[in-house]
Amino acid sequence: MEKFVNIYKFIIVILVVAIIVVCGGYRYSISPVNKNSKEVIFEVKPNSTYLTIAEDLKQNNLIRSVNFYKVYIKIFKPNNLQAGTYVLNENMGVEGIIEFLSKGSTYNPDTISITFQEGINMRKIAKIIATNTNNTEQDVYNLLSDSDYLNELINKYWFIDSDIKKTGIYYSLEGYLFPDTYEYMNKDVSVKEIFAKMLDKMDLVLSKYKTNLENSDYSIHEILTLASIIELEASNSSDRNGVAGVFYNRLKSNWSLGSDVTTYYAVKIDVSERDLYQSEIDSVNDYNTRPQAMAGKLPIGPICIPSENSIDAAIKPTNHEYYFFVADKNKKTYFTKTYPEHESIIKKLIQEGLWYEY
Repeated sequence: MEKFVNIYKFIIVILVVAIIVVCGGYRYSISPVNKNSKEVIFEVKPNSTYLTIAEDLKQNNLIRSVNFYKVYIKIFKPNNLQAGTYVLNENMGVEGIIEFLSKGSTYNPDTISITFQEGINMRKIAKIIATNTNNTEQDVYNLLSDSDYLNELINKYWFIDSDIKKTGIYYSLEGYLFPDTYEYMNKDVSVKEIFAKMLDKMDLVLSKYKTNLENSDYSIHEILTLASIIELEASNSSDRNGVAGVFYNRLKSNWSLGSDVTTYYAVKIDVSERDLYQSEIDSVNDYNTRPQAMAGKLPIGPICIPSENSIDAAIKPTNHEYYFFVADKNKKTYFTKTYPEHESIIKKLIQEGLWYEY
């Protein structure tokens, strides 16, 4: 009797081990083939079923095992497979592939992606749009000066008001278009459609800070203006709130911001293009924050499209007593309270070969 009990226990153990092995093999076999992203264009032919496409999925390295894939199909019995072209990915796994295929194909070979990096200005945006679509740079500028269009935006978005139409502003929507990568149907996309997606994304970002913005002593236009300066002045994202603190201290003490990037923008020269002439540095302009005439003032408007980090910094500056900052070529930022201290830091960086030169 004891012999039969031991055999029974042995069989139970074998069955449990077998179940564990099979379950483990099943989970592994329906997992993603590749954890890294690798897109595959996959064609589902008319009258295909989830079972008949198994071999094609395997040949395209989208599934690990045809047999385990078929087991999954027989267990869950998915439907709604539609013929068409799909962009699948090796990192989807069986479950992800089935879910994606069940939604039907939205593949469009003419779809374009356009990336707008943080820190670029409207001149660069116009060039990017002209390069990637059937629009010209002038189409961009024409829309930016269309008063009816701007009024539509003022009525549509809670964060846009008549500040964008101030006399003296170079480009009405400078600083309001959120930097990101966007997809559009094809190269015939209009400038309005491009801007709509960028403004909608800015809406989402700013909505996170709506309470802060409503309680701020500064308007949203001023916050975006300051954020755009921080974007170009702060060498390291972790220093942006500190840099914001410097600018707020200067504003409160009725100092000029003294920001070189605003001077470059004022004369429509990119920072990396060339050095500024002294006459340009001293010129009185609604954007140039170097002259004493701009003491305690922000530029008339933003000078680039800021990232969320810079917007966050403009809304939540670090509270400190510094009035100066400078960064070395390794992007380390040094904060000081007085001009002599500031000059001393610069001299030290030059001596140590850490001074940044364009």
